[in-house]
Amino acid sequence: MKDVTITDNILYIGADDKDLDLFESQYIIPNGVSYNSYVILDEKVAVMDTVDARKKEEWLANLEQALVGRTVDYLVISHMEPDHAANIQVLAEKYPEMKLVGNAKTFPMMQQFFAMDLSERSVVVKEGDTLHLGTHELTFVMAPMVHWPEVMVSYEKSEKILFSADGFGKFGALDAEEDWACEARRYYFNIVGKYGAQVQALLKKAANLDIAMICPLHGPILKENLAYYLGKYEIWSSYQPEDDGVLVAYASIHGNTKGAAIKMKEILEAKGAKKVAITDLSRDDMAEAIEDAFRYDKMVLASATYDGGMFPCMEDFLHHLKSKNFQKRKVAFIENGSWAPMAAKNMKGILEQLKEMTLCEKTVSIKSVMKEANIAEMEALAEELLAK
Repeated sequence: MKDVTITDNILYIGADDKDLDLFESQYIIPNGVSYNSYVILDEKVAVMDTVDARKKEEWLANLEQALVGRTVDYLVISHMEPDHAANIQVLAEKYPEMKLVGNAKTFPMMQQFFAMDLSERSVVVKEGDTLHLGTHELTFVMAPMVHWPEVMVSYEKSEKILFSADGFGKFGALDAEEDWACEARRYYFNIVGKYGAQVQALLKKAANLDIAMICPLHGPILKENLAYYLGKYEIWSSYQPEDDGVLVAYASIHGNTKGAAIKMKEILEAKGAKKVAITDLSRDDMAEAIEDAFRYDKMVLASATYDGGMFPCMEDFLHHLKSKNFQKRKVAFIENGSWAPMAAKNMKGILEQLKEMTLCEKTVSIKSVMKEANIAEMEALAEELLAK
């Protein structure tokens, strides 16, 4: 079992998954992902969530090693998504006296996943309810739509630990040597991004707790500089830009729109943009493009016209942004079309539906191949985009 130190009486029993190609069948995870689960050893024993079915045997072995012959009194279920709840029935059958702790929305959902009657073993908790294990006491805090309706988090007051469900999670196995913020940001905006208001509500509740450690369901246990992680979540969930910079996102058929996007990046850098990221929406990771769109305060969209609209990967990108509640950004547009450029009109049509968006008045419209006149137009567009 991986040596992950929490405290003397709260042990890590989760598992890394380095073989899964796509998390939730859509997000690439080059460094894998962890399924975190914990056990609290006291007068009573509580398991904090299970893991994905892919890691059932490893998880059960970890649990048995941690128990040293003891039984499980409670299974606390913070989230019913299968990567955390797949082994509920397995554990319930292994420990027939075990109680299952969830809220009013947990147990109806459980019946959708498992064909078993647990009504006599269910402990239904609500906001502020507690579970006494001995010297340890869990207080339950409801977190609906962060990012499923039944989600709740648990606070253990004696050791000041927040079991944060999917909050503060990230992609990557626990032994991945990578920056926390990059993969946590990609995870947050692509999975939780739509629910900023609900995350804000949870952060307000958490502000009243004395937290020394955060134990999420994915990613590393957070023990130091918690203000940094809480600060990131405050920025992300309020949809404020994290950095002063520009994302240039392009959708090019034959390479001509790509050339214009690269030239626009050069122009922006020459005019003093602090950071300019660029992404090929046809080839690069869509989830990372979403992450960068939320990270920076400005964006340039460059798309070829296609079937009277925009190139499909650009349309896909914008629909992703819309579904994740994208807002509070400034955007410039470059379109390309050999006979009837229409991409900019269609891109604007989607972004005009979003909150607090500033869309540049100038539009650069290229006919097939970028010309000197287009470059002059891009210079003016860059000035408008960078203007305060």
